[in-house]
Amino acid sequence: MKKAFAIAKWEFMEKIKSKAMIISFFLTPLIILGFSILPSVFAEKDEATTQAIGIIDNTQNYFSLLADKLSEYKLEDKQPRYVVVNLFRQNESVDSLKTEANRNVVKKKIEGYIFLSENEKKEIVFEYRSLSLGNFNDYRRFEDSFNKIRRVKEFKKANIDTALVSNLLNNVEMNTVKIDDKGKESSADFKSQYFSSFIFIMILFMVIMISGGMLVRSLVEEKSNRLIEIIVSSCKPDDILKGKILGLSGLTMSQIVVWALIGVAFAGQGLVMFASFQNLFLLLVYFILGFVLYTAIFVGVGSIVTTEQEAQQITSYLSMITISPLVIMIPAMQNPDSLLIRVFSYIPLTTPGVMILRLNSAPISTVEILATLGELILSIYLVIKISSKIFRIGILSYGKMPGLKELFVWLREKE
Repeated sequence: MKKAFAIAKWEFMEKIKSKAMIISFFLTPLIILGFSILPSVFAEKDEATTQAIGIIDNTQNYFSLLADKLSEYKLEDKQPRYVVVNLFRQNESVDSLKTEANRNVVKKKIEGYIFLSENEKKEIVFEYRSLSLGNFNDYRRFEDSFNKIRRVKEFKKANIDTALVSNLLNNVEMNTVKIDDKGKESSADFKSQYFSSFIFIMILFMVIMISGGMLVRSLVEEKSNRLIEIIVSSCKPDDILKGKILGLSGLTMSQIVVWALIGVAFAGQGLVMFASFQNLFLLLVYFILGFVLYTAIFVGVGSIVTTEQEAQQITSYLSMITISPLVIMIPAMQNPDSLLIRVFSYIPLTTPGVMILRLNSAPISTVEILATLGELILSIYLVIKISSKIFRIGILSYGKMPGLKELFVWLREKE
């Protein structure tokens, strides 16, 4: 075991000093945070200047009320967000009004214009016309303002107390409370649970994809420059296998710590969603066991591939299996006890991801947790045994990658 630790130390130090690893440590989480945060920031960012908005009210019932309502919206400096322009004129056709309004939009005299009319069925036509799809926040404000005005007008027409109706139209939000298997209550939110589970699985996927691919490429490189022959001459293949798994595991744990620190530094209060994690210890256990399982598979696979292209193909297939729980993510969280989700819970390659989803969304019986953990540990043991046998022969094999028939022959050989 001493030689295994020596190999683990060498593997750790060699990988952590590489440029690719330094980039993975720091640049990868920054890129992920950028792609996660910036789109929502840009989507929610409003225009910082006052916009001229035209209104063609062919019904002649809503302009003044709508103009007053839109004047309530302010910029951060308390300036009006919208300046409303009346584009309706008596004794002029709707088509000519639209034509002139379109011309003003093209010349950028106005940002866009709201068109109000009634069709043949006396139904309200409510449109916003502009050069682009515009700002979703603008759409929401225009729609909310108009609907509030319309409701008040209809209620007054029917002699209904508008204050009472306004109170009734204020929605009462429903809070969700999660009850665990011991009867204890805790606040729960599907959105936060969904995103926290999604992030947890994505971290597992990225860790396996990066570290597994790195391990396979390392083995291919060592085989191509014959370095592996020097290592085998002084160590047993089992020591090499254990050392590589230990070294890679240490490197991955260091990577996760760095990513977590970067996440805390940049996300700050946004990490409140992680308070929704239930059974965090068990989630970490499934995470680690899943990582060890895939690492053992990658070690076996890495020992038989001979080219970079073969390594990329095989690692991409394994990585796709890792991320497969995301396909059933919503059904798994909505109905974690369904037969399909239970079946996926007992398939070793999908057990970690599916159980992370289930544990974060509903209470799971102790028997089922122990059964899935036992099945996962047994799978890891068998995979390590198989990978060990393949590794002994594969690390010194060159040329064409062996087929299934040849692999079965290797597995039947005595140690």
